[in-house]
Amino acid sequence: EVQLVESGGGLVQPGGSLRLSCAASGFTFQTYALSWVRQAPGKELEWIAFINGRGDSTNYKDSVKDRATISRDNAKNMLYLQMNSLKPEDTAVYYCAFGQSRGQGTQVTVSS
Repeated sequence: EVQLVESGGGLVQPGGSLRLSCAASGFTFQTYALSWVRQAPGKELEWIAFINGRGDSTNYKDSVKDRATISRDNAKNMLYLQMNSLKPEDTAVYYCAFGQSRGQGTQVTVSS
């Protein structure tokens, strides 16, 4: 059974940073590409970052491209998202995604 458990969210002031983590299990982690997606209040789910299985190819939504870094540790079955220069519009529940599977999400709130 695929399990994805996100953590690391919280309340941060505009301009601040957060590092989100996702612990994965139930599949051969290093074989598969993974993504981070987010859902803001009242909005649809939005893809924001992708990383391939080896971790040597990444892609980002334009709105976060210069502020986000997706990474993974295949030895630990962990996925990460470093977000810098956070803006109020980054407020959302953040999920790691494997195919159609997502975890329970971690809330990120950017507010002064």
